Amino acid sequence: MQIQDLPYPDPGVPDARSGPRFLWWLGRNQLRGQLIALTWGLVHFVSVSSLPFCVGFAVQAVVDRSGERLALAGGLMVLACAGNALGDTFLHRAAVTNWITAAARVQQLLARKAAHLGSALTRRVAAGEVVAVSTGDVEKIGWFVEAVSRFTAAAVTIVLVCIGLVVYQPALGVVVAVGLPVLAVAVLPLLPRATRRADVQREKAGYATELASDTVAGLRVLRGIGGEELFLDRYRRASQEVRHAAVHNARMWSLISAIQVLLPGLLLIAVVWYGVHLARQGRITVGELVTVYSSVMLLTYPLRHFEEIAMAYSFSRPSAKRAARVLSLERATDAEGAREDSAEPSPGGGRTDSAGSNAGSQPGGLPSGDLPSGDLPSGDLYDPVTGLLAPSGRFTAVVCGDPDAAGRLAERLGGHPSEAGTPVLLGGVALDELPLDRARTAVLVQDKDPVLLSGTLRDLLDVPASGNVRPDEALAAAQCEDVLAALVQGSLDADDPMDARITERGRSLSGGQRQRLALARSLITDPEVLVLDEPTSAVDSHTEARIAEGVRELRAGRTTVVFTSSPLLLDRADRVVLVHEGEVAAVGVHRDLVHEEPRYRAVVTRETEEEAAALSGVLAEFDADELNKLDELDELDELDELDELDEIEETA
Repeated sequence: MQIQDLPYPDPGVPDARSGPRFLWWLGRNQLRGQLIALTWGLVHFVSVSSLPFCVGFAVQAVVDRSGERLALAGGLMVLACAGNALGDTFLHRAAVTNWITAAARVQQLLARKAAHLGSALTRRVAAGEVVAVSTGDVEKIGWFVEAVSRFTAAAVTIVLVCIGLVVYQPALGVVVAVGLPVLAVAVLPLLPRATRRADVQREKAGYATELASDTVAGLRVLRGIGGEELFLDRYRRASQEVRHAAVHNARMWSLISAIQVLLPGLLLIAVVWYGVHLARQGRITVGELVTVYSSVMLLTYPLRHFEEIAMAYSFSRPSAKRAARVLSLERATDAEGAREDSAEPSPGGGRTDSAGSNAGSQPGGLPSGDLPSGDLPSGDLYDPVTGLLAPSGRFTAVVCGDPDAAGRLAERLGGHPSEAGTPVLLGGVALDELPLDRARTAVLVQDKDPVLLSGTLRDLLDVPASGNVRPDEALAAAQCEDVLAALVQGSLDADDPMDARITERGRSLSGGQRQRLALARSLITDPEVLVLDEPTSAVDSHTEARIAEGVRELRAGRTTVVFTSSPLLLDRADRVVLVHEGEVAAVGVHRDLVHEEPRYRAVVTRETEEEAAALSGVLAEFDADELNKLDELDELDELDELDELDEIEETA
């Protein structure tokens, strides 16, 4: 794989059981690149190591006054220098290629996993950790993968040089052959401690990254509550902990580096002293002494790669562990399916013919059967766990007292459950059994905090869609007129709102403006089923009423499920469902449930138990006719309130 061929058509299935296994898998999948780097590494290191033999040969030729051998030595040195230059150039090229391709493979794997898990990823792994893995950790993993080939070439070169010295000059060659392995393994006892310190540094750096990411994401809220200094102090403390850990880690690596300098120096002194002693005895020539001396001096260069590979592994192992942790995550339905390979077909499997009639049924009157390949399911959306039913083509509102439970239910309705269980059915077809892309095409879930990517508004609204809803229609339904004006005002070079720039995560917009743009983006897709989780929680009442009407009109004939406790949205829903303690507790329309269901009224009106008891006593004194009159008065009051809001808006 060359850099120009990236990205990979298929990055493969990683071995994410542990960090070392993941590194081993990466190395095996880049075997060709590793062999190329190893070949050029051998050319480079062998050329460098052959220079001492050429120099010693030349010195001895001068001592013997042999011009022929001196010329031969000069020719050999030219070849060695050419091999050194050629090998170094292509070794660097191959090493960088291995680094970049390994990092790209890991990034593709992380991107694929993020797309597969969806919003479940940030619930199981902190967003800051995901950022740290996809940036700094990826670089360290790539560093280790490319360093392996250079280390292998250096180790092979050292072995070859030791063998050559033993053959060339046995007396000094034995000293070098014994001393070099000792130098190579001298730092091994220090590596576990260095690795632990590197782990601590990476852990603290990851926490600081998470804290910084969370602080920036919630900067607007922090400013609103005056919490900037509090979080700034937290980040200062985390930053200082990272600094202390880095200094503590650097001390160990400086000790390892010192040993890597000290021991070769001692070996060089020993070789020179012993060589001079042998030369004075006449047992070796001057040329042989120069050759052995130069060889030991130049071998310190490949020996440095032993320190580098140790450092690369120490830094990449925790990074690989974090990456493997993210890559090992599975959707709850995938994990359940892996444990039940031979499970019987789901009782919710349904068959729907081309005319939309049901070819089977299950408890509750729901269809059952299989979906023809390539078709998207359609029909009622049903959750067997809670008993929630959203009829096809209707606007269903869901009221849930627990916002977290509402978020989990919304994700389960989209086929993304956080826990394994009975699958949600769409037209009798289990969403969990559909391919992920088809399930997401059939059911779109917009969560509480949708993300706006940076770019132009045109780019933001350029999403996979049916083509039945135009951008202007979606923007109008989401009441984005003031948002468009604000975008044009904030973009000096954009006259068309569609060309206006949106900052990262839409931070230049208010919470309500971000919600409306995200809603418009969801409406453009025009899915078979649209699930909205608190889509107007940051919008004022007047705009919220208009959004409710706009969504209802635009989604006419399509299934829409809205999780909300807003009376304005609930009043315009065809069907309202109260989910209490994980089960459907009441079904009806808003006006009836407000008067008849105390639990519903407590969630929607935020009334206390004392207020509910007092209201029940008052209502008990009225008969049915009087209650109907109160309903009519409520309708008139609401219309008067909307008229007043219209007048205020026109005056403004």
